[in-house]
Amino acid sequence: MLNWKHKDLLGLEELSKEEIELILETADSFKEISLRPIKKVPTLRGKTVVLFFFEPSTRTRTSFELAAKRLSADTVSISATTSSIVKGETLKDTAKNIEAMKVDIIVMRHSSSGAPHLLAKAVEASVINAGDGCHEHPTQALLDMFTIKEKKGRISGLKVSIIGDIAHSRVARSNIWGLTKLGAEVTVCGPPTLIPQGIEKFPVKVTYDVEEAIRDADVLNILRIQLERQKSNLFPSLREYALNFGIDAEKLKFAKPEVLIMHPGPINRGVEISPEVADGPYSVILEQVTNGLAVRMAVLYLVSQGGK
Repeated sequence: MLNWKHKDLLGLEELSKEEIELILETADSFKEISLRPIKKVPTLRGKTVVLFFFEPSTRTRTSFELAAKRLSADTVSISATTSSIVKGETLKDTAKNIEAMKVDIIVMRHSSSGAPHLLAKAVEASVINAGDGCHEHPTQALLDMFTIKEKKGRISGLKVSIIGDIAHSRVARSNIWGLTKLGAEVTVCGPPTLIPQGIEKFPVKVTYDVEEAIRDADVLNILRIQLERQKSNLFPSLREYALNFGIDAEKLKFAKPEVLIMHPGPINRGVEISPEVADGPYSVILEQVTNGLAVRMAVLYLVSQGGK
């Protein structure tokens, strides 16, 4: 069996197909822990995990905290507003001070692309990227792939359409790298203003026709419009976006009978996805959240072993 050799998990672009598969296999072995009456194992007893979040988060932060606690690690939460960074301290100095307290793993979310990479070079502790700017969100893509594999039995040969705000989405980038390495065919779809420049460098098909994106897909991964990252109005209105690119029951008539509906959350109901689709029989959105716990347990375990 392949051994994990990385100190950190910063993105899926740098991982091999075999390393991604190792994470998914490890997650599969951890999933049953959450089904036990006592949801705890001593795997990371004595380890300390710091949750270092510079952006709001519900699912990712809670998922990592629960994952660490189910592995018996101690956890500490730090947000930007309660850290010395508001007093002018640099990110590197803050991290060095945290590391001086002999922590083992730092889980970091930051609005600047590349921030976790900078941190990983500065500290000996393992660093896990919980989302950096518009760059990557590796654990979200891993839980998406875990869910697809669980539901479809495979990833290789499947057609996955990612629909929405591709330009500002770190989830889209991580999914593209992970899915294509495991043999899926990926299509991205959205308004031209929300498709990033340089998309031709990615191993994906691009379409601006949502019906085309839906028609052949085995999986639809629907993304939120990230208004907080947009510097200007990139489409006329949310109503017009919903009309042309929002996934509703009418548009799903073009889909395959067993299509999977996914969304990384948080959901803007009535914008990128209608309530009847989000809560409908094809939706695996809540299962993604459940699987996120197993995936993050696997990642915490592997980085604690890696680079040793």
